[in-house]
Amino acid sequence: MELLLPFVLLIFASFFQGSFGLGMKYMSPLSWEAWWLVHVTIAMILFPLLWAIIVVPNLFEIILSSPIESIKMAMLYGFLWGIGGIMFGVSVPYIGLSLTMGIVMGLAGSVGSLIPFFQGSNSTNDPIFSYVLVGLLISLIGVAFTAKAGIDRDKLQNSTESKNKSNITKGILIAVVCGVLSALLNVGFSNAAPIAKTAENFGVITRNSSLVAWVVVLWGAYLMNALYCVYLLFKNNTWRSFGAVNSFKAYRWSVIAGLCWFAALGVYGQGAALLGDIGPIIGWPILLGLSLIISNYWAYRAGEWKNAKKPFNLLLVGLVVLIFSSIVLGFGSTV
Repeated sequence: MELLLPFVLLIFASFFQGSFGLGMKYMSPLSWEAWWLVHVTIAMILFPLLWAIIVVPNLFEIILSSPIESIKMAMLYGFLWGIGGIMFGVSVPYIGLSLTMGIVMGLAGSVGSLIPFFQGSNSTNDPIFSYVLVGLLISLIGVAFTAKAGIDRDKLQNSTESKNKSNITKGILIAVVCGVLSALLNVGFSNAAPIAKTAENFGVITRNSSLVAWVVVLWGAYLMNALYCVYLLFKNNTWRSFGAVNSFKAYRWSVIAGLCWFAALGVYGQGAALLGDIGPIIGWPILLGLSLIISNYWAYRAGEWKNAKKPFNLLLVGLVVLIFSSIVLGFGSTV
């Protein structure tokens, strides 16, 4: 049961991670920056603080007692991840959502796992080293299949559109940078381990100590996101969007998406904490791989794969490969 629980939590986290994007279909009549500011305020500040305070009443005392260097690094990685999130939105118009998702998920999953792994001492001599490398390689193959399926689908559904070659190159380069920066959310979580350890020293159970780490990481992430939203609100003069008529549905989905987004990280953090030091190493690629399966399920339900039978079959192959990579990484935890 002790080994099973972390993976059950990772599966639940993947469901939330793969589902939060549904809310982005309901932004109108709010402007993007107005909707996103509400979303990140719920996802990165209010929900994490509320959850953490409920299970860790002395939250702020613990944070103030944590190593200042760990707090700085956790917030820095969170801030840099925020830049990656913004670049994701820039890349999509150039190369489309499917290819952007494929590149970003593949790089974020592998880089976000390998950096914490190599930050450990004698990492290459660790028995799980081969499992991590093989699991990540299989994961990248699975992501490549799903990305190719998405590209083929887009060609079928947009056969009349043509894209400038230089724009495609630019979009891919932006997506690559975005993927690397997106990995830093997990690197920040891994580097916030001393903060979680401080929480445990205060008597907080291991599973809940991860919430204290997330609160600090997300302070940095929120700063970047909020600054960018406020910049756009001034630049586009869209402050009045907050009071748009018939905007209740947009606000509701912004809140729901925010709750799902941090539910994914919060539950992932609990599962990773129960796995010990290897939690961020094997848990992160499992989270992203399985969430890609969930997000494509919702896309199928929404009719996004209609009249694209061959690409859909290729997608299924990619999803099976991603499940297999999760199994390999899971076996690594038993070594």
